[in-house]
Amino acid sequence: MKYFIVLVCCIGSFNGLAWGQKIPKKISESDFSIGKSIKIASTVLGENRVVNVYLPLSYANNPKQTYPVIYLLDGSKDEDFIHIAGIVQFGSFSWIHFVPESIVVGIENVDRKRDFTYPSGNALDQKEFTTAGKSANFIQFIEKELQPLIEAKFRTQKTKTIIGQSLGGLLATEILFKNPHLFDNYVIVSPSLWWDDEKLLKYEPVQYNTNKSIYVAVGKEGETMERTAKELFEKLNQQKKENTTLFFDFLPDKTHGDALHEAVYKALGKIFSPQENK
Repeated sequence: MKYFIVLVCCIGSFNGLAWGQKIPKKISESDFSIGKSIKIASTVLGENRVVNVYLPLSYANNPKQTYPVIYLLDGSKDEDFIHIAGIVQFGSFSWIHFVPESIVVGIENVDRKRDFTYPSGNALDQKEFTTAGKSANFIQFIEKELQPLIEAKFRTQKTKTIIGQSLGGLLATEILFKNPHLFDNYVIVSPSLWWDDEKLLKYEPVQYNTNKSIYVAVGKEGETMERTAKELFEKLNQQKKENTTLFFDFLPDKTHGDALHEAVYKALGKIFSPQENK
């Protein structure tokens, strides 16, 4: 009992110190925001979609400046938008400068299993992912609706980057193989290439003539994830042309849950400063 009394007295003493202090007068208070949320009506998808947009620090003060755009899958505030926008902001500081000031467009999810996967012939995939197989619609949404909207509403450059992890990495790989013209840079992290019995790895990619930078990374994520990510890199490396810059990172101290942040940090530095990182 005496120990309880002593503890109460100690707590009371600490509280007394706080009570005795004079709290500063609050001058003002306002919400803190790092970007915009835009809701759009998608005809392609037949539903409303939300995208979150981070604008560079100089955007408001330099009305003639244009910016590259980074498109982020899994891009809600409760997913990856805030910390990826933070990497872009930090990397574009003048004393850091491994990435140019860029607009970040985070695409919020409605049903990522539906949007990030093409139809699978695997019975288990079909059973566990009952809404899957509509990536073609989502890719069309990106090309026909989202990219034109961003380019019309904001001051953009032609350079476009996509970042995808897990099923998002599967989708980014599908876009690279089937619609490579949509993006100049591909950041593919821990791609779920196990989908459809790994058939995407056997797909013959569409040829392209424009410059591409492609970054693939995987953490310590088990035999299938690690092997298929390396096979993707090897496939790309075998078909590599002079207009393609290719990077691969194995992150042994990261898992499927935390590989994205470090991978994106590395990817942006390598993609935008390729001569320094070869």
